[in-house]
Amino acid sequence: MQRFETRSAANAALRDLRQQKHHLGGVPTASPTVREWFDKWMRIAIVPRKRPRTADTYRTYIEQYIVPALGPTTRIARLDPDRIRRIETYVRGKGLSATTSRNAFHYASSALEFAVREGVLLINPASRVEPPLAGVPDLDVFTLDDAVLLLRHLMNHPDRALWLTYLLTAARRGEIAGLEIDRVGEVLDLSWQIQRLAYSHGCTKPCGFARAGNCPFRKLQMPNNYEARQISGGLHMTRPKSKAGWRVIPLVEPLRTVLLEHMDSMEPNEWGLLFAGRHGRYGYATPPDPDRISVEWPKLRDEVFGAGRRVRLHDVRHSTVDLLYLAGVSEDLIQEIVGHSTRSMTRAYKSRSDAVRLQDAMHKLSGILTQPAPGRKLEIDG
Repeated sequence: MQRFETRSAANAALRDLRQQKHHLGGVPTASPTVREWFDKWMRIAIVPRKRPRTADTYRTYIEQYIVPALGPTTRIARLDPDRIRRIETYVRGKGLSATTSRNAFHYASSALEFAVREGVLLINPASRVEPPLAGVPDLDVFTLDDAVLLLRHLMNHPDRALWLTYLLTAARRGEIAGLEIDRVGEVLDLSWQIQRLAYSHGCTKPCGFARAGNCPFRKLQMPNNYEARQISGGLHMTRPKSKAGWRVIPLVEPLRTVLLEHMDSMEPNEWGLLFAGRHGRYGYATPPDPDRISVEWPKLRDEVFGAGRRVRLHDVRHSTVDLLYLAGVSEDLIQEIVGHSTRSMTRAYKSRSDAVRLQDAMHKLSGILTQPAPGRKLEIDG
């Protein structure tokens, strides 16, 4: 039996029940728990419709933030605004960012909105709560001088082909790691990327393996329209997440010469990949692992700039966008080069520390103000 602290709270709950009976034709006798409902939401609404990596992100948020904050055994009918606000408190209490708490709130709200559509709830309790404010990203991006310094360093680096491709194309980590030789010519065809996908158990009885990847009946859960082809183990070639990501960009100097030299000197591999490597005691060929590339990047960055810089590999995309703006490339072409679906997304990648272009703009403004029009004498009061 549910108890209320005040008569007004009891009356409000009674009104909700009456509305629920009116709209839904009845009142559920038992509400699912937070754990039960979010598991069902993942199974029905997320896994069959979202890309595997996206579904993994949802699952992480649910397991690590949302369910612990709301309480796994709490009935979702008992969720109120105060309990919803616990999500932000819980996330920030772990020392995580405001953006993480905002994401967790929106994922929880989506799951509860699904409960409304399913007739399990009358009202989404998260709709009564203001979402957490997103934090302001504090990105460290390369300036023009930084990029030139890195470019010079890479010209004599053993892996210069890999790193220069990141710097000069603004392509994503998996797009470069997954480049196949037959997609490199006068242009770079970025219509595929390499990703590590997580398997799930496919056994009906416990197979004895803790890791789903070792299960004899392992399977990949993905939407019907998701394209993936296995390379090795959990590494798969997949399509970029949006049609805008399926792009072809011209291959120009100095990257063209660097890649041609790389292809002439590289050893063939069974996957036809441009950046397959040799690792291990016996130097066997392995496909490029995006996670390994992310580990190697800080080593290169610190080698060039010393400790203290925070430029992540993905942030190199921001730097390349800055350089394209600086070079005077039109915004619609920048959008096409980096594979953004909207111009607003491209602008969001542009750094706010573009001192060179800002200085040039102010010089142009000053020139307009200080040079009189033909036949007129410039007069400045004071």
